[in-house]
Amino acid sequence: MINSAIKKKLHQGTVIPAHPLALTSEKTLDEAGQRALTRYYIDAGTGGVAVGVHTTQFEIRDPEVNLFEEVLSIAMEEIKASGKENSFIKIAGVCGPAQQAMEEATLARDLGYDLGLLSMGGLDELSEDDLIRRTEQVAEILPVFGFYLQTSVGGRILSYDFWRRFADIPNVEAIKIAPFDRYLTLDVVRAVANSKRNEEIALYTGNDDNIINDLLTVFKIRTADGIVEKSFAGGLLGHWSVWTKRVVELFEEIKTAQGQTTVSSELLSLAQEVTDANAAFFDANNQFKGCIAGINEVLARQGILKGNWCLYEKEQLSSGQSAEIDRIYKHYPHLHDDDFVRANLDKWLKTTKKV
Repeated sequence: MINSAIKKKLHQGTVIPAHPLALTSEKTLDEAGQRALTRYYIDAGTGGVAVGVHTTQFEIRDPEVNLFEEVLSIAMEEIKASGKENSFIKIAGVCGPAQQAMEEATLARDLGYDLGLLSMGGLDELSEDDLIRRTEQVAEILPVFGFYLQTSVGGRILSYDFWRRFADIPNVEAIKIAPFDRYLTLDVVRAVANSKRNEEIALYTGNDDNIINDLLTVFKIRTADGIVEKSFAGGLLGHWSVWTKRVVELFEEIKTAQGQTTVSSELLSLAQEVTDANAAFFDANNQFKGCIAGINEVLARQGILKGNWCLYEKEQLSSGQSAEIDRIYKHYPHLHDDDFVRANLDKWLKTTKKV
């Protein structure tokens, strides 16, 4: 069970960045950079962080890399050091077959994480029935934050019936909807609305290509018990791992506009600017091949990371992606938080006394 303060914040809605991985040029962990990232997100005013997820690079689990526990531990140490442990949403990525997922959930629970972001990716050999049983097993260990990952980065298409059954599982507390597809997004919203647990499950957008529009939308779903309204409480997003101070400020503006009968044209224009930025950071022109390297590139330009390196060579900037990021910086200076980073960077990078 998650504590009442965490549950309240989860349902009220907040900014949750997907935490990147800081590496040296030799592809080893840059501990100072890893700690600096967590400190950045805390000081930027986010309500939580997700560690060990796609943006952190799933390969941290590979035996030859073996960074999963260390990366989770470092983030938890920094959260505890901030004094916000009891009100800051701590999410650990959980993936793999059932046995691996249960082991990762157990580790996350023992380290003090509140929820496990349970990926369904890379499990094509499992039926939807198998995935439901796996979720039930993980939920007995750690509260579950469901995760609908887009197919272009390893996810799979799941049916409305799957999500309907998923929503009925006790200890499922939230779902990150990130298929980058309006039809599949609606499947999950409808499924949750039709569950008896619909008020117990918080929806979070993971659709980095449609962030603001998702957050502004009120879904009115007709069910056997009448109209059920569901909205995205907040976002759990790789896109929010950069320019995060401005993200927090913009999120407050969006929250004010949620549920109003009219939305300003300025906010709708901003929605498209954010999507344009995401196209560059996530490398939409090349089917998202450079999505992790693109996020790292922005953080490297700010000085938080030493470079845009990823664990494996397949993850790198695509041709023309750096120029696209240049364009975004030039066209949308109101979206970045470079001044905030510059003012705090030395503090964040100070070495690393463990708690």
